[in-house]
Amino acid sequence: MINEHLSSFAGLPIYSLEDEAPHDVSQVAWRVGLDYDMPEAEFESGLDEVLDRTGTGGPATLVLGSWGEPYESTVPLQLLIDRAGRMGGLRSLFVGDIVMEEAEISWIEQDDYTPLLAAFPQLERLWIRGGTGLTIQPLSHGALVELVVQAGGTPPEFVRAISRSELPQLEHLELWLGTEDYAGGATVADLELILSGQVFATMTRLGLRNAENADEVAAAVATAPVVARLKELDLSLGTLGDVGAQALLAGQSLTHLDRLDLQHHFMSAEMAWRVVEALAPTQVDVSDVQTEDESEDEKYRRFISVSE
Repeated sequence: MINEHLSSFAGLPIYSLEDEAPHDVSQVAWRVGLDYDMPEAEFESGLDEVLDRTGTGGPATLVLGSWGEPYESTVPLQLLIDRAGRMGGLRSLFVGDIVMEEAEISWIEQDDYTPLLAAFPQLERLWIRGGTGLTIQPLSHGALVELVVQAGGTPPEFVRAISRSELPQLEHLELWLGTEDYAGGATVADLELILSGQVFATMTRLGLRNAENADEVAAAVATAPVVARLKELDLSLGTLGDVGAQALLAGQSLTHLDRLDLQHHFMSAEMAWRVVEALAPTQVDVSDVQTEDESEDEKYRRFISVSE
């Protein structure tokens, strides 16, 4: 459940056009977004006003909110691509700072990000919210350091395409795998290249979050070669239970990690305590304990944190 707009992004406070002008336009993240019932044309004019205010090179950090009716109209990435020549300074981009009152996360209509990344070879940080229609082709991008996809379901095809991409600077990859009910549900096979350690040699932070098959993902992670070079591992927001936790304990050592995030889980209290104790001094987050529903269908007894 995402109920509030971001107040900061990429370490910078977010400013909208309605806010008092900042002293230094380069030291804020600029937000462009429409309130309910505003004409969609104002999204484009708002983007142009940000470019006018930020001058040569455009904003270094940009956050895109609602573009009108994001549950009916596709994200207007072409507006950015058409203005790439005025946005040579763009380094950080968040697409979809949209809260549930504007559109549920799995209603947000995304698009193909291949042309966008081609148009912005200097982009270092890309965060995307929403998985409907989200696609990408295997690509090469020499600057991207951080890629985050927040979704009730990240399409498995997107996961596979990213894993086949050349991203030599990538340090942080975070995918909200989600559920098949909302076009997600990537399997261990879809994650094989990422877990093998054969790609993304610079990656030190990996998040495989919000997974309906979290026990299977945990079991694969437990023996995955990539883990040896990670500093942070995030398996939170999903359906992790005692089976997955036991696999983590029985697998390779995880005590080299600075942090292991398992919050929102279905582990027993005893198992959660065992994980924390066994992995010390690694900081392990086992907060937000969940209780299984009493559904007759075993598939729905556990639930991910963010779905519709």
